[in-house]
Amino acid sequence: MSVSFIRRIASPKKTLTAVAVAAATAGMALTAAPAQAAAPTVSSASEAKAIAHKMIPDAAQFNAFSKIVEHESGWDVDATNASSGAYGLVQALPASKMASAGSDWKTNPETQIKWGLDYMNSRYGSPAGAWAFWQANGWY
Repeated sequence: MSVSFIRRIASPKKTLTAVAVAAATAGMALTAAPAQAAAPTVSSASEAKAIAHKMIPDAAQFNAFSKIVEHESGWDVDATNASSGAYGLVQALPASKMASAGSDWKTNPETQIKWGLDYMNSRYGSPAGAWAFWQANGWY
């Protein structure tokens, strides 16, 4: 393993690009995959969860929201799906949709959570409805 490869691991977007190039060079096909990002720091993930808990006081709804976010992004605000471009805690596609919740959508977990809640409520009736759909389909 080269030193440059080790450095790339710290940058998931570059790593995914490097893996895709290496696979293409080797004649391998890559399929769409869930968002991949560096594991969020414990403090940022726990901070995002704390924000979500304040915004979603109902335990059942918070648990459903949390399960979706855990599967979609691992609570990483910067999680990016290299295949689709889906972004953030709730993997918005296109990512720019989250701008409707605030101009700081790229970096602010509260803005991403607000947008995600609005999306889940409008499309599925609630985070629990979104989680039920996710369980049946593997996406929401």
